[in-house]
Amino acid sequence: MKLSHFKFDLPEELLAEFPSENRDEARLMVVHRDTGEIEHRLFKDVIEYFDEGDVMILNNTKVFPARLYGNKEKTGARIEVFLLRELNEEQRLWDVLVDPARKIRIGNKLYFGEDESLVAEVIDNTTSRGRTLRFLYDGTYDEFRKKLKELGETPIPKYIRRAVVPEDEERYQTIYATEEGAVAAPTAGLHFSKHLLKRLEIKGLNFANVTLHIGLGTFNPVEVEDLSKHKMDSEELIITQEACDIVNKAKADGKKVCCVGTTSMRAVESSVSTNRTLNPFEGWTNKFIFPPYDFSIADSMITNFHMPKSTLLMMISAFCGHDLMKKAYAEAVKEKYKFYSYGDAMLIL
Repeated sequence: MKLSHFKFDLPEELLAEFPSENRDEARLMVVHRDTGEIEHRLFKDVIEYFDEGDVMILNNTKVFPARLYGNKEKTGARIEVFLLRELNEEQRLWDVLVDPARKIRIGNKLYFGEDESLVAEVIDNTTSRGRTLRFLYDGTYDEFRKKLKELGETPIPKYIRRAVVPEDEERYQTIYATEEGAVAAPTAGLHFSKHLLKRLEIKGLNFANVTLHIGLGTFNPVEVEDLSKHKMDSEELIITQEACDIVNKAKADGKKVCCVGTTSMRAVESSVSTNRTLNPFEGWTNKFIFPPYDFSIADSMITNFHMPKSTLLMMISAFCGHDLMKKAYAEAVKEKYKFYSYGDAMLIL
């Protein structure tokens, strides 16, 4: 399939600026692959589609406050620094994006905080906006990380044009996030409340945790018409033996296996055995799933509504079937579902 197959008109007012007031009361579109039927529900109704012994695969990555604002030495120009990944703990080296990038050159220093106690020196260029920074801070590594958190802000997506509000710190994080390392939330999981998780648990569902630390590469635009030529950025992935045992038992018992989010789906499809079971994994993945694709692990998934021509939409097309995906998205626009990170949800069965 080509990039142009994933173009559609998305009215700007359907991009969610704020999340639903209650996590589990976002709207839920239920898409049945076997019949093509589409239902309109609330997210908390998801419990009706699963039974005892079924498994949900959750990405337990935790978003850290990755967006910092500093001032350039001498000029005092305000510079946004987006932390991407730590390269060296001992030397405090980080890959970052800077904005405006044209002002930031190797050798420049940036000062953070009112007391300017945190300083960063630019030591390399990586991409047009990318830089490698060495942070200078008079304190232990733990004190340095604490300082980064104090100065950082919740990295809500750029399409949200409003300022970050205190509520974002809690809402742009799943309630089951435990493993810090992501710069973007696994947004399908944002719809789960503690109450809903407890109800699912009481019904007898099992949960398998995987960890895929989401980088900004997930949201990079696809700029080639031939999808086979698009390269995904690598992201750190951990799948434990315990998670594999939970998933593989459910598959052997003929139970439903549901991936919560495209990141969970990418995670498990990155480590499949020859007999189509899940293997433990610790490393990096740059898996790119687009049609046609034969899925091995999950037979259902929960996801948000994605942007035109995005890699996330391509995965949904591969899982749902392209024609049914187009039908569902046309319905979502017509019914004014909210799109993207803080938007509504879809359950594909």
